[in-house]
Amino acid sequence: MIRFLTFLAAVMMAFAFTGPATAQEPLRLTLRDGVIEALPFALPQFEAEVAGSEQMAADISRVVAEDLTGTGLFRQIPATSFISTPSGFASPVAFADWRAINAQALVTGAVAVNGATVTVKFRLYDVFSGQEMGEGLQFSGTTDGWRRMAHKVSDAVYSRITGEAGYFDSRVVFVAETGPKDDRAKRVAIMDYDGANVQYLTDSSTIVLAPRFSPNGDRILFTSYESGFPRINILDVASVTRQQLGTVEGEMAFSPRFSLDGRQVIYSLANGGNTDIYRTDLATGQHSRLTNTPAIETAPSFSPDGSQIVFESDRSGTQQLYVMPANGGEPQRISFGNGRYGTPVWSPRGDLIAFTKQEAGRFHIGVMRTDGSEERLLTSSFLDEGPTWAPNGRVIMFARETQGAGGTTALYSVDITGRNLRRVPTPQGASDPSWGPLQR
Repeated sequence: MIRFLTFLAAVMMAFAFTGPATAQEPLRLTLRDGVIEALPFALPQFEAEVAGSEQMAADISRVVAEDLTGTGLFRQIPATSFISTPSGFASPVAFADWRAINAQALVTGAVAVNGATVTVKFRLYDVFSGQEMGEGLQFSGTTDGWRRMAHKVSDAVYSRITGEAGYFDSRVVFVAETGPKDDRAKRVAIMDYDGANVQYLTDSSTIVLAPRFSPNGDRILFTSYESGFPRINILDVASVTRQQLGTVEGEMAFSPRFSLDGRQVIYSLANGGNTDIYRTDLATGQHSRLTNTPAIETAPSFSPDGSQIVFESDRSGTQQLYVMPANGGEPQRISFGNGRYGTPVWSPRGDLIAFTKQEAGRFHIGVMRTDGSEERLLTSSFLDEGPTWAPNGRVIMFARETQGAGGTTALYSVDITGRNLRRVPTPQGASDPSWGPLQR
């Protein structure tokens, strides 16, 4: 089995192959020297088991390869280098041919389209040991959902090789932007993690901000200025119906997030010139005030176990990050570097907090441990902001805006090592991403 040694990154480290393994010794990826050598894998085009399945087999093969290479941890060996290809999904594997081209992992698959149903099956092999890694799996779904089948294969391959959960069969909600910089039309939109299958959930008749997924991905919180004041809306993804979180006239509610059980919402509420963090029980409508200071306190985010909240506040005179118990209480400041810190969000693993930092005229996406130690900046640009975590805590997505009157917005992703910065394709400008859970 190929193993991947995970880490809590305090310095720039990445991955390097340790060399060929014997049949008795599994292939391993180890941390060494801060240099990455992506693992070479071979993925022959999946077999079309039923006539008419050829295009679907080609499309699914392509997406699986794109998923894996997009992580920066894998390198696909081109088909032109192949000595032989499998004669059928159930045929024996000529491991010597794959070893000869230095393939360390081999993915084979087959696709069958029957009416509106597509079935995908695959196998994963450790080439140097000549062994199959786990048992072959099969997924079935509708032809319209073929990309999900591909992402499920990718998640399974990624998990078996790295030992971590995958993140490909997930979606991102974001704000789609069109028009000039000084008059942007904004809509809440949802897409696959890789930018495919964009759907618009609101129109552009009013300003919308900061959409956030519920823990199981069935609902979305976002802030709308439809009434003239910021109000928090809760949108059902399946029905695209919505309701508004109750506030009184004159109050402004914004920057919401769900609790880990999806039954409560934490958010900022401004009233009478004061901005504090509140929590509302969605079943009862009961509100609880969690902070009470003259400072501006906003952008709350729960820890994965629900016991703590990280948020930003200017109570110290500058915008900094604080952690407090989930029911309120005395906060502890965790950011002490130069510059201003905001938009904190807790990693799904619980080990890191991502944030936006502004320093010396530049914006950065960074991570730190939950006590504020080992701060590392992953990006730098004119304007980077709003980090959100992949479901497995390996990758961060964020929004980037370019400079000037004609500046544009786009989504980017980056590994928590600071490597593999990639633009996420969207049909138009995009901001405020929120990465949802793996789909069920």
